[in-house]
Amino acid sequence: MDLSGLTVAELRVLKDQVKQALTDREHQEQVKAREQILAIAQNAGISLQDLLGAQSRGKSSAPKAKVAVRYRHPSDASLQWTGRGRQPKWVQDWVASGQTLDAIHV
Repeated sequence: MDLSGLTVAELRVLKDQVKQALTDREHQEQVKAREQILAIAQNAGISLQDLLGAQSRGKSSAPKAKVAVRYRHPSDASLQWTGRGRQPKWVQDWVASGQTLDAIHV
């Protein structure tokens, strides 16, 4: 296709038409691929839920295990800290009073 004889305005129109044609063609190919994948799964006896459920998408469906408590207030056992994240106020106060974390380590 020789584009040298087209004006700038005609080239811009052509560019827009090409973009739209590409978008339409990509959508058609996605629909076709989806239909082929579903047909293959159906022929193999795999349900759509099983097919999509097999993907983890980076997140685990297993519940996360709780982190063990590493520090506990000596006089109030309900005040606990795992040692992760920011120190709770009671730990900050404990350390500021001159005590060590080893003294409250579980």
